[in-house]
Amino acid sequence: MATKIVVPGNTLMAGLLGERDENLRQIQAAFPDTDIDVRGNQVEVNGNRAAQVANVFEELISLIQSGHNPDTRSISQTIDMVGLQERPSQVLTAEITRTRKGKPVYPLSRGQKRYVDTVRSNVITFAIGPAGTGKTWLAVALAVAALSAKEVERIILTRPAVEAGERLGFLPGDMISKVDPYLRPLKDALFDMVDRELAQRWLDQETVEVAPLAFMRGRTLNNSFIILDEAQNTTPQQMKMFLTRIGFKSKAVITGDITQIDVPGGKSGLVGLDKILSGIDELAFISLGRGDVVRHPVVERIIGAYEQYSKKSTQRQK
Repeated sequence: MATKIVVPGNTLMAGLLGERDENLRQIQAAFPDTDIDVRGNQVEVNGNRAAQVANVFEELISLIQSGHNPDTRSISQTIDMVGLQERPSQVLTAEITRTRKGKPVYPLSRGQKRYVDTVRSNVITFAIGPAGTGKTWLAVALAVAALSAKEVERIILTRPAVEAGERLGFLPGDMISKVDPYLRPLKDALFDMVDRELAQRWLDQETVEVAPLAFMRGRTLNNSFIILDEAQNTTPQQMKMFLTRIGFKSKAVITGDITQIDVPGGKSGLVGLDKILSGIDELAFISLGRGDVVRHPVVERIIGAYEQYSKKSTQRQK
């Protein structure tokens, strides 16, 4: 069974094949039972999975035409998604907003696209997954997009300052100065999205508020996009307090990694919460995993090693 794909233009063909045909070799390695022959502006595929391989090439062509530059990761994701009968050209081109440099912000995996869609269709979303899966960064991107579209009047970024503990008093400066290091990752994500001058104006005008979780007590948060980061370090009481702050016309995203719990006593307000809140309308839980990691490839391998070690430890204990 043979399938032919016509590639429109030499420039597009160069992007499709990659430098020194690296992309082509990666696709061939993923389908060793398939013959791929490139002639001029045509790609001919022969084999039992020729149709699937042709879909991979067609999806990559669509991605290149929309401005993507295929690399090892995006090609691997494209192959996986096509195998699951999904359309990478739709998943990986769903623009959320643009960074301060004008670069579009897209989901970079199936899990991230599902995360974005879940946030958009629910009032409260819990995103649970390991480091590097884009939980916080995408949440801030969605918040900035909502603020820019006037869907909300302000953004509230918060996280528990658990690491500070009793040592907080030994840090120099006033309370804001003491907790600022723990809020820095949220500010960094904001500064990625918008020009620093605009971000600072938003902060000065309290259009964007960055504060430790303790500052949320006693408030009602209306017309806001609220992000609670590092939620695994909340206590059950803090989590209940936060969730009951959410007011009208607001949206909340709660992110956390239950493998990195630092809360004193180890009793996290995030663990087991899905059992308590299951069945509530406009509230959803989503899990991100190794396949959604967008940091250096070694991060994905580290997470995998920890997962394997954890499984072996659990098996030994049984």
